[in-house]
Amino acid sequence: MIKTVIIEDEKPAARKLERLISLFPDLELVATLNSVEDGLEWFQNNQHPDLIFSDIVLGDGLSFDIFEKSGPNFCKQ
Repeated sequence: MIKTVIIEDEKPAARKLERLISLFPDLELVATLNSVEDGLEWFQNNQHPDLIFSDIVLGDGLSFDIFEKSGPNFCKQ
């Protein structure tokens, strides 16, 4: 299974991505996050996913802030 996370603050867009992901049996949606704050908390407390679908501009910052603030080893897990 490919563990997948959505980072999207617009609910209709997040729901559409969730529906699309559900069409692929090899993808397992493990979280839908809607802010930088939620993303930081989730990535600090969970195993990193194999695949991320992310909006760039979120209500409280850029999705890239999640990866930068999660530390230099974010992609090395």
